[in-house]
Amino acid sequence: MEIRDPIHGSIKVKDEEIAIIEAPFFQRLRSIKQLGFSEYVFPGATHTRYIHSLGVMDIATKVFNQLFKDHTYTSDVKRLRQTVRLACLLHDIGHAPLSHTTEFVMPLLSELNLPENFATDPDRQANHEDYTIKSIVDSSFTSAFREVKEKYGVEPNQIAELIIGHTDNSEYFTLNGVNFFPLLHQLVSSEMDCDRMDYLLRDSYFCGVSYGKFDLDWIIDNLQYCVVDHKAYLAISERAVATFDDFLLCRFHMFLMVYFHYKSVCLEKMLKRYFSSTKEYTIPANIEEYLEHDDHFLMKVLRNSQNEWAQKIVQNQIPQKVFETFSHTQDQQLQELESYLKSKDIDFIKCSSSGRLSKYYASSQDDSNKYPLKVVRISSISGEIVHYQNINEATDLFEKFSRVHDVNRIHCEFENLAPEIRQDILDIIHK
Repeated sequence: MEIRDPIHGSIKVKDEEIAIIEAPFFQRLRSIKQLGFSEYVFPGATHTRYIHSLGVMDIATKVFNQLFKDHTYTSDVKRLRQTVRLACLLHDIGHAPLSHTTEFVMPLLSELNLPENFATDPDRQANHEDYTIKSIVDSSFTSAFREVKEKYGVEPNQIAELIIGHTDNSEYFTLNGVNFFPLLHQLVSSEMDCDRMDYLLRDSYFCGVSYGKFDLDWIIDNLQYCVVDHKAYLAISERAVATFDDFLLCRFHMFLMVYFHYKSVCLEKMLKRYFSSTKEYTIPANIEEYLEHDDHFLMKVLRNSQNEWAQKIVQNQIPQKVFETFSHTQDQQLQELESYLKSKDIDFIKCSSSGRLSKYYASSQDDSNKYPLKVVRISSISGEIVHYQNINEATDLFEKFSRVHDVNRIHCEFENLAPEIRQDILDIIHK
């Protein structure tokens, strides 16, 4: 089967994968928008996690074929390729309506009754990844894996392990004494994973902007793997580091200009206000009941609600943005404005969007540093790796953008305030 995609062209789906794609668990993603409220700002951004997931699988296949181009395609290699294809296809299958925003009303992890090896820290609140794992290893969806299991020996548990980044069965991922689990997990989730490769290009295309465009073909052509202590890690040739820099900057620009647009971020805050003010909507712990919960389900709840915040969301009525800062130089004004609004008992919404350009500047204890991307030097004579280093040693972009970038905004019903209050606010803002 082939699926036509505006980003990647023809995406090939194997006969054994059709049952997985046609199952209700995956079809549900047709009704989960990739960018949530962003369509209120960018009307073209109505693309779904369904086509995004197919795109990630397609890129993962191209990357795997590049990495294993010198391997004979034994049954073991085919098993690993099929496992990573499905891990990339299903990495988003547990997303709730409007994506990350509704994780606020998910139950405790203990209520999902995940198998013990996946139920770490059961007292915390569940997230979309937990629902992803539950769907793959412990639901009616598991019957859809019968054909890929029979033909390739693929196990749902190992698909789930690639997604979470931890395995109890390293033998499954080992070829000729080399553990390929770190490498394959990096294709699913890392600084340069197939997920980001797809969503930057896809989101840019559907939002009608150019910020997310980068040279995907050149990056794939320059991917290698590097073996350290019998473990394989994703690597990129040093001649493509400049393209990787461009990839990082694309993500940073999309982060600022699209993902943290003031309207969509404020709408997310308003949705949290709605969840905090009523119990009209909750996300069930029962994974079969969860199938009903998509964007349409939630929006119907909001349309039928008499709650003030629900109606404002449905009508796209966000409070006016009265202050915005992109640097720490205006922190004093921000704090002064917040204090003033509180002193006058004026309701306001503060939106603070912060994030690092790269997870490599997370603390050394952070799990994201477990599988670092490598930069390798290839001998022009032998074609072998003669030198390697971690990516943060090969590019200075990490140093330039190492500090946290904050975008702070304050919204309130400015036009409804008394004239003297409005003037006080203007005086603070214009200092």
